[in-house]
Amino acid sequence: MLKTYSAKTDEVQKEWYIVDADGQTVGRLAVQIANVLRGKHKPTYTPHIDSGDNVIIINAEKVVVSGKKYEEKLYRHHTGYIGGIKTFTFRQMMERKPERIMEIAVRGMLPHNRLGRQQIKKLHVYVGAEHPHEAQQPKAFPQ
Repeated sequence: MLKTYSAKTDEVQKEWYIVDADGQTVGRLAVQIANVLRGKHKPTYTPHIDSGDNVIIINAEKVVVSGKKYEEKLYRHHTGYIGGIKTFTFRQMMERKPERIMEIAVRGMLPHNRLGRQQIKKLHVYVGAEHPHEAQQPKAFPQ
């Protein structure tokens, strides 16, 4: 009888991937990154184990959106105080914190539990082409 393989935490091999976000659509790129962070691209994928890889995103300020989203897409944040909801458009987020756009998009596609919080820590987003992870020898992103 064949048994289903279930990965153990100490058996997981972690890789580092780098992706250039220049000219890429936010949502389409985010879903590919979320799958790599979860480990769904590996044959040893196990839903309850963090078997995903680390992902470095460079040129986060050069992502694009389609249609009127550049002016009309809203990001909301609550400060915790009464009446403390802050609202920013996509354009304002690009001017203030362009790396947050990709972080928010990928976080929404990960599980909303302990495992998701563990997986989002493996995402590293940078404005510009420079990043401090050369020692990890990142590979090209698996498309």
